[in-house]
Amino acid sequence: MYRLREEKVFKDPVHQSIYVQEATIWKLINTAEFQRLRRIRQLGTSYLTFHGAEHSRFSHSLGVYDITRRIISQFERNGYQDWPQEEKMVSLCASLLHDVGHGPFSHAIEQVFDTDHEEWSCAIILGDTEINQVLKEVSEDFPQKVAAVICKTYDKPIVVSLVSSQMDADRMDYLLRDAYFTGVNYGTFDLDRILRVLRPYRGRIVVKESGMHAVEDYLMSRYQMYWQIYFHPVTRSSDIVLRQIFMRARELYRRGHAFKFLLPPLAQLLNGTIGLRDYLALDEAMVQTAFGQWADEEDDILADLCKRFLNRRLYKYVPFEGEHETLEAKLREAWERIGLHPDYHLQMDTPTNLPYDVYKPGSPDPEPKEKTPVLVLDDKDRLTEISLKSDIVRSIAGLHTGKYYIYYPEDLVLPHINSLKPEIRELLGL
Repeated sequence: MYRLREEKVFKDPVHQSIYVQEATIWKLINTAEFQRLRRIRQLGTSYLTFHGAEHSRFSHSLGVYDITRRIISQFERNGYQDWPQEEKMVSLCASLLHDVGHGPFSHAIEQVFDTDHEEWSCAIILGDTEINQVLKEVSEDFPQKVAAVICKTYDKPIVVSLVSSQMDADRMDYLLRDAYFTGVNYGTFDLDRILRVLRPYRGRIVVKESGMHAVEDYLMSRYQMYWQIYFHPVTRSSDIVLRQIFMRARELYRRGHAFKFLLPPLAQLLNGTIGLRDYLALDEAMVQTAFGQWADEEDDILADLCKRFLNRRLYKYVPFEGEHETLEAKLREAWERIGLHPDYHLQMDTPTNLPYDVYKPGSPDPEPKEKTPVLVLDDKDRLTEISLKSDIVRSIAGLHTGKYYIYYPEDLVLPHINSLKPEIRELLGL
C-alpha cells in the first residue's frame, strides 16, 4: 500500500483532525465523482427544519473513513489475529466511497424513481469513472472488491460490518455529525470508549461486555436522533412537498408537457432512462435551479409545489388516530369536492414510510440486506445479542413510537372550510 510522502489533514468539527496517509485514498478524494458529494447535503431537506443542517455527504464520507481507520488501527496495535490485515485497503476505500452514489435529496429521488444509492455507488466504482481508474491502480480486480463490500456480497463479512451493520462507522459518524450540525445533544455518545471495546471475533466485529454501557448510550442516542431529528414532522412535510414535485414533473413529462426549462439529466431522470454520466451531473444546485424555473410553469400544481419548497411554505400537519384507509378515503372525497388534487394536496404519513430505522435485534447471521445486530462478548467467549443483556436496549429495540400525521396545504383548504363536514374540520384542526 503506497503511502503519501507527507500525510494530509482535514480539519473537522466532529473529529477535529482527519488524517490521510494512503495515496489511493487521497486520489479518490480528489476525483470528480467524490468531489460531487460537496454539492449534496447529508440530511436532505432537514435544513428547512434545523437551519444549521447544511453539511454535505462529502464531510460525512470523510468521517466514516476516519472512524474505520481508527478501528483498524486499534485492531493492528493490539495484534488481534481475527482481523485480516490484507483487507485494510478494501475497508478504507469502501468506507470512503459508501455514499458516492447518493443523488440530490437522495431519499426522495429513490422513493419516486425507484432507485437505490448503493447500486449507483457500485455502478460508479465499476464504471467509466475517475474512481474506477484510481482503484485499478491497486489491482485490476480491486474495484470489484470495493463494490462487493458496499453491496454486501464480499466474502469476508467482518469487512462488510465495518461499513454496514447495526453499529458501523457510517452510523457512528452520521449520528455525531448530524447532532452537531442540527445543534442538539441527542446524538452524542462516547465514541472513543466504543472504539476501544470493539473486537474482531470469529469473522465478525463484537463488543466486549465491559463496554456494554457505552453501546447502550450509543443506541439510546440513535433512538433519540431518529425520533427527534430524522422523523421530525416539519422535515417530513418538506420531504413530502419535494416528492410531490418530482411526481408531478414526471407525470407532466410522460404526458408530453413542454417544460420551459429542462436540462438533459433531469429529462433522463423523469423519463426513467438516466445513465451514469447524467446521474453524476445531478446535484442539488441543478435541482433547485430547476425548481426556481418551474415556479413559473404553466401547470399550477407544479408551480405551486416549487414555490412552497423554495420559500418554505410547507404543508400543515396534524396527528390522527384510527383506521388509515377509511380516513384517507374520506379526505380524498372531501378534497375532490372542493377542487383540490388528493394526490398532490394530501398525504397520510406513518412511521413505516420513513427511510431510517431504529435498532432491531435481528439474527446473528442476517441475510445480506439486513444489518448485523450488536453482539456482546463475555469473559467466557460467549456471544449474546445485546438486547438479551440490556433492559435499556430491550425497551427501545424495534419500538415505533412516532405519530401518524395528515399533511395538507392549509392555505388552499381554508377558503373552502364551510364546504367541509364538521368531522373533517375537526380532524384537520380547522
